[in-house]
Amino acid sequence: MKKYNFNSGPSILPQEVLDQAAAAVHDFNGIGLSILEIGHRTNWFVDTINEARSLVKELMGLGDDYEVIYLQGGGTTQFMQVPMNLLDNDATAAYINNGIWGRKAIQEAKYFGNVNVVSNTEDKNNSYIQKDFTVPADAPYLHFTGNNTVEGTEWFTEPISNGVPLIADMSSNIFSRPMNFDKYDMIYAGAQKNIGSAGVTIVVVKKELLGKIKRPIPPIMDYREHIKAESLLNTPPVFSILVSLLTLKWIKKEGGLEEMEKRAVARSTKFYNYLDESNLFRPLVVKEDRSRMNATFTIDDKTLENAFLDECKANGMVGVKGHRSVGGLRVSMYNALPMEDLEALISLMKNFEAQKG
Repeated sequence: MKKYNFNSGPSILPQEVLDQAAAAVHDFNGIGLSILEIGHRTNWFVDTINEARSLVKELMGLGDDYEVIYLQGGGTTQFMQVPMNLLDNDATAAYINNGIWGRKAIQEAKYFGNVNVVSNTEDKNNSYIQKDFTVPADAPYLHFTGNNTVEGTEWFTEPISNGVPLIADMSSNIFSRPMNFDKYDMIYAGAQKNIGSAGVTIVVVKKELLGKIKRPIPPIMDYREHIKAESLLNTPPVFSILVSLLTLKWIKKEGGLEEMEKRAVARSTKFYNYLDESNLFRPLVVKEDRSRMNATFTIDDKTLENAFLDECKANGMVGVKGHRSVGGLRVSMYNALPMEDLEALISLMKNFEAQKG
């Protein structure tokens, strides 16, 4: 049975990337060794990671004032590493809380300094994005989550930071569309949504942002040390970085971020149009803030919701159940999701509604 992958992450990868990665496991670039067994300081791998770092900057259109580093620990480690590097004990950083990942970032930042939550959408179950708020001018940075995978909301313009350095967790919407990347002072993203497999995190940082705090930083947690070592301060996740490079090359080959946005708009428009017309399935987010990556919705009758999930399972539809913290239903529509897979899901939903609605 064909499987339809709507997982929120680790998520669907392009088929050609899977094929190339599988071939590299047996023989990497014809060298007679697996990508899993080559040394990370060999020219074979150094060329790979340097190409990946360069391609990140190329797709973002960034210059030499930015550095790209590949790290481990996922976005969750960045919740801690960002304030460790940027927030002094007596300073107060500005944070936006649009859901579970914003809350987690706030909790971690409090270990290193003070936090001012300048925007909080919990009053309406994080079903919208608040755009009107004030950022104190003395904040060392403003942190926000670009796309909220659990709640299904997305920022389509940058928050107004009033000159305060802007930091974004873009784990689930990076490279899904062109953005004003040069308006950001730091971007980080776990790779397992749009830019590769689980196990590696991309950090893009403006060099002038670093080295301003009084706190001593363990070298392994210091962005400057990773920059100096060109992402080879310790043994990196070699295979995950190769998969990231292959995915970035696929994005470029397919037409770049402009093409990724075109496809994302087509997919999300088709799916939300159906939800808005449905008498059974109900979307959870206000129209203007609905994520193109993660559509959240529900069936008010929980008995029917469970029956629908059973129907999905029986038809190879994987990953449709909502996050464990909020329940409901969720469909993730990342870069590699074919339109025909989404259309197959909509057809199943229409048939289920006709029978049960």
